[in-house]
Amino acid sequence: METPALTVSAAVWEHLRKLCLHEFPCGTGSWNKSRFLPQTYRAWRELIPREEDAVGPGEETVDALLGLVCSPHSPWALLEGSSAEDRFLRELAIQNPLMLKDSFFYTYFRSLRVVDKQVSLVDKDLLKFVKLEELVLSANQIKEIDTTNLPPTLKVLELYGNKMTSMECLCSHPPPRLQHLGLGHNKLLGPLESLYVTSDYWPNLISLDLSFNDLTDLQGMVSGLRTLQRLRLLVLQGNPLALVPCYRGFIIDGLSGLCVLDDITVAPSEKHLFRGLSHSGDLLAHEARLVVTVGHVRGVLDSSVLDPEPGPQGPFITYSYYVTYEFVEDEEGEGDEYGRVLAEIVKPPPSTEQLGEDIPKEPIKEAEDSVGSGLASQSQSRELEESGASAPLPRPMDSAEEQAKLRPRLDPRLWPSPGTVRKPWSDVIPCNYEMQHVLKDLVRLKAFLLSGTTVTIVEEKILSWPAVPPSPNSPSAAKKGKGEKDKKGKEKDKEEKNKKGKDGKDKAGKGEKEPAKEQKGSKKKELRKDLRQDPPVLRVLGSGPVDLEPLLSGEPFVSTVCNFGVVRTLETDRLTLYRNSKKKKSEKAKNAALKARKSKTKLSAASVYESDYRPDPLTVEIQIQLIQGHSTEEALRMLVP
Repeated sequence: METPALTVSAAVWEHLRKLCLHEFPCGTGSWNKSRFLPQTYRAWRELIPREEDAVGPGEETVDALLGLVCSPHSPWALLEGSSAEDRFLRELAIQNPLMLKDSFFYTYFRSLRVVDKQVSLVDKDLLKFVKLEELVLSANQIKEIDTTNLPPTLKVLELYGNKMTSMECLCSHPPPRLQHLGLGHNKLLGPLESLYVTSDYWPNLISLDLSFNDLTDLQGMVSGLRTLQRLRLLVLQGNPLALVPCYRGFIIDGLSGLCVLDDITVAPSEKHLFRGLSHSGDLLAHEARLVVTVGHVRGVLDSSVLDPEPGPQGPFITYSYYVTYEFVEDEEGEGDEYGRVLAEIVKPPPSTEQLGEDIPKEPIKEAEDSVGSGLASQSQSRELEESGASAPLPRPMDSAEEQAKLRPRLDPRLWPSPGTVRKPWSDVIPCNYEMQHVLKDLVRLKAFLLSGTTVTIVEEKILSWPAVPPSPNSPSAAKKGKGEKDKKGKEKDKEEKNKKGKDGKDKAGKGEKEPAKEQKGSKKKELRKDLRQDPPVLRVLGSGPVDLEPLLSGEPFVSTVCNFGVVRTLETDRLTLYRNSKKKKSEKAKNAALKARKSKTKLSAASVYESDYRPDPLTVEIQIQLIQGHSTEEALRMLVP
């Protein structure tokens, strides 16, 4: 059985009941009965000579009763946060309780605040409050309002934090004297909402707050608001339309009489800078642009010092690090003509900082322990085939649907962001990452900014092994053997020509040594190329949320340093220090002196670390900026999609 809807008038009377206006120390009773006796009895008692301030036994004076109400230490004191009207009614209930009748309440209230009372219906009993000028119904469950039940004397109407999806219900019979309308934090959605903010419904409106809804039609909204000749204060922040680059300038130029926009005073210089921008509404691009910048990473654990030295058969282990962040994408079919991905690199990082060409671009593994199994990209499969690796290759994905089925199995934090470059370990890892995201689905972007993003530091570990020589029967081996044969034949002919054209033993010796050097270098290169790699082992070093709601509240950017705590240990830092000091030593030093210096360095480092060991926490610098035009010229450059 459904519970009946709670009305505004019912909530008002419930509030008056909780004030206890007819109970001690308010109202009438044994504590003040002599003050309110019948007239005949009072006339007889007045014949008895008594002091002026004397009261009957068991009664309290008016001052004593007021003290019980006003003292903060009294059990009858008002609750903290009570309004001035509540305090006045309690005092009136002591001084003259006979005035507190229904007719008094209907004529007394000029302001009613019914906040967070689960009200869902504005009933017709509200019309009995004949002098009501301010009605605050915030944080309730109101979906629609019958404006015929609103008093015509109303000047302020606030409906923040309700469940209203349209302003249409307010326009059937709006209060003619209304000067402020607050509809922030509702669910207003659709381009038709701009039809309900005109002077036909609100001729006297001075202040309008539509913040934190789902309004997207900036051009239509300005066209409707332009008819409100008395409008001086406007709040639209938190809406998807406020995310477009030319939002503030477009409104300032379109509404010449506006004094305050989004709680910021409109300066004369802004009106000059954005002059003429509102006439370019036809070129308006309904998209938002955000730039994500990742700075330095500090406090990363150097895992390579814990690995043993590789043998001739491997494994050769390499570590790299990168930072990922979650970001929203437009839905399928809503991208521009260039496809679904609407992210473009503003400042691509240098490719020379990558660890090598053999490192895969996409992470294909999550668990650290399960090295043997995983997914590989098609490019990896081709590389393994050319190198002649005998390890079984995973089957390539036949379609995007199969990839989508497999993706939920992986931790989404491990997938690198577009343009990510893996970096080697250092005390301070410079990411130098900057990416611009362009999105057309503004409603979805607003929901993402409200929920925030997650930033993750990932360690990528790759094990490389010498390639197994292919069997002679395999076609790839035959092809490779033929190629090597031709190559050797060409080299032989070349050597013979060089020998014929040179005189002297010294010259001939030099000619023999140079090819040997080249052959030695080529062997090193071939050794590196012939290494086969296991699927990457990815490990999350630190992950945490980043609040992006300030971007909806008018802030131009969010800049923070994510702190994931200390992940380094005394043991690993000692090993890292020892390894670095070992690299700096000269190769020509004697073994005895080298050992002495090693032990000395190790002991001094150990004593320093033990006495005052304060490792840096794992941190990463990140900034997310919402692009906005600061003049007509800047805005026009961003208007055209």
